[in-house]
Amino acid sequence: MKPLNDIYGRQFKTLRVSLLNRCNLSCVYCTMGEDVAKPEKEEPTALTASELLTIITNLHTLLSFSTIRLTGGEPLLYHDLIPIIEGLNKNGLHNIKLTTNGFLLERMAVDLVAAGLKSINVSLDAIDENMFALMSKRGNIQRILNGIDAAIDAGLHVKLNAVIMKGINESQVLPLLQFAFDRNISIRFLEVMSMGHLHQQPKKYLVTQQELLHIIAQQYQFEPCHRQHAATANYWQTTTGHQFGIIANESAPFCGDCDRLRLDSKGQIYGCLSSNHPIPIANVQQPEQLQACLQEAMQQKQTLQFTGSNLSMLDIGG
Repeated sequence: MKPLNDIYGRQFKTLRVSLLNRCNLSCVYCTMGEDVAKPEKEEPTALTASELLTIITNLHTLLSFSTIRLTGGEPLLYHDLIPIIEGLNKNGLHNIKLTTNGFLLERMAVDLVAAGLKSINVSLDAIDENMFALMSKRGNIQRILNGIDAAIDAGLHVKLNAVIMKGINESQVLPLLQFAFDRNISIRFLEVMSMGHLHQQPKKYLVTQQELLHIIAQQYQFEPCHRQHAATANYWQTTTGHQFGIIANESAPFCGDCDRLRLDSKGQIYGCLSSNHPIPIANVQQPEQLQACLQEAMQQKQTLQFTGSNLSMLDIGG
């Protein structure tokens, strides 16, 4: 069977798996702040760990993934998260990463490492307690800070992700940098994405890459780093030896060499966040049929500019 490439030479090498579509925070850029924490049971349409592992393994057989990233919603709420990580390792997928809001991380970090998790991204949009509550509609930021420290102590490679919104949390950029640098971990600032309820107003809250650099330059001197192939972030290194990144999907899009495929909790794939047309593969068994579905997903990829969609990040993962 021929390798799956498009006319730009892109392939699917990274799989992002949304394990469930519920969360224990209600961040304003994702949900408009409504409460999305549901009762402690999985959504009835969510796939089991066994079903997800079968789909991922079938995809890996065709695509030879280099990285698997587990997302949500909030993946630490998924009751079979540990078996999923163990199963991926057993099936030869060892470069496993996870994106979390960190609220349950302190009590789970050691078990995640034991299961085979290598790397974790923690979403943290503020250090100040009041600003954190404004962004997430949840209190007790110390619980997340403790989780970050627990993950570092457990041996996970930790990065921080911070969505910066104009008129709301720009004041947190420098304190977040200091927090990350104090722990010798990398931080990435994200331009707000035109997804879900923000699809028709992407510029209203946009703090661009250049504006972020201007804020950081008030306190640090830095030089750009070479961008790696298919990387989502541009990176800079400070004269103090620390590193930070910016995911500039609006002002400096990286669609041209994107290698990501997305699988949601219902067994549907997306070739791009800008598409809200899912391709169901949960019941696709034959490699030829699966290849055809992947080719359809490849056609969804953007070429120059991220356009966004009405799809909620809660459903497809960050």
